[in-house]
Amino acid sequence: MAWTWRFEKSDGTEVEPAVRPEEFTTQGDAESWIGEQWRDLLEGGADQVTLFDDGTKIYGPMPLDAEG
Repeated sequence: MAWTWRFEKSDGTEVEPAVRPEEFTTQGDAESWIGEQWRDLLEGGADQVTLFDDGTKIYGPMPLDAEG
């Protein structure tokens, strides 16, 4: 299984992340990574993220800012 993030603007348009993630082997690893990188991702132009497991949407979009 490969856990991946999709990075988006608030309108759902996909954007390139400011920080390049890997494919994660567990959901916990993916969530830990986003918890460490969300500020850099937000500053780099991503407004929200969606989590996928082998191409299946798990949840999202989840806003990266505290007020979203």
